[in-house]
Amino acid sequence: MSEITSELMYELLKRVHSDIAGLKEGQREIRSELNAIRGTMISMHQDIHNVYGILARHDTRLDRIENRLELRELAEAQSRFEPQP
Repeated sequence: MSEITSELMYELLKRVHSDIAGLKEGQREIRSELNAIRGTMISMHQDIHNVYGILARHDTRLDRIENRLELRELAEAQSRFEPQP
């Protein structure tokens, strides 16, 4: 077996150090990609919230239109039974 020398240990430590540096760089890239995905999700959430707001306004308008139509239908039905001059 070969003898473990300080030079061999130094070379192994340099290799381990470069591997750890590569892992740290990969971790930074993953972190930046996650931040980009998080930003996209937040903007999508805001868009969905805006769509719900628009739908709520349309729902309110539709309710008012339906109420007006029912009042008109009731008035038309009532006028049929009233005597005509």
